[in-house]
Amino acid sequence: MYIDRINTLMAADILSWKYDEPYDFYNNEYSPEAVSEMLEDSYFGVFDTEKRLVGFFCLGLAAQVPNDKYAYSKQYIDIGIGMRPEHTGQGNGFSFLAFVLSYVSKTYGNIPKRLTVAKFNLRAIRLYEKFSFRQENEFVKGSTEFVTMIQNDIH
Repeated sequence: MYIDRINTLMAADILSWKYDEPYDFYNNEYSPEAVSEMLEDSYFGVFDTEKRLVGFFCLGLAAQVPNDKYAYSKQYIDIGIGMRPEHTGQGNGFSFLAFVLSYVSKTYGNIPKRLTVAKFNLRAIRLYEKFSFRQENEFVKGSTEFVTMIQNDIH
């Protein structure tokens, strides 16, 4: 696998991904603003050895869920991830997340990491727990409950 910055074509591809229920919560709508956000913020594409886009991740503010209930502290680097829908639910998440976390550690050093995940997404929560992330806090935005998970243990 390898990583590259998101470009316009990659952003349009990612914004077209459609997930089955209940993960359709993660579906996006294509718009010029959504593409611009992905190009301006810290978004990266993850590619397989055949140079196919298999997923993406974002860092910092782009990985946070804006809300008025939970204040994100600055001592963590926030990470958001997404995989192409046809790669989810097949055991690919472990190697994908391991690759992303390795990149983040090599690039930013031993800074503690934080993920924010919808509370219903037990599949993702179980994956994150395999990497020593533990639930830190919960908050609600709209009708969705979110969990922040932190990793202080460096791998």
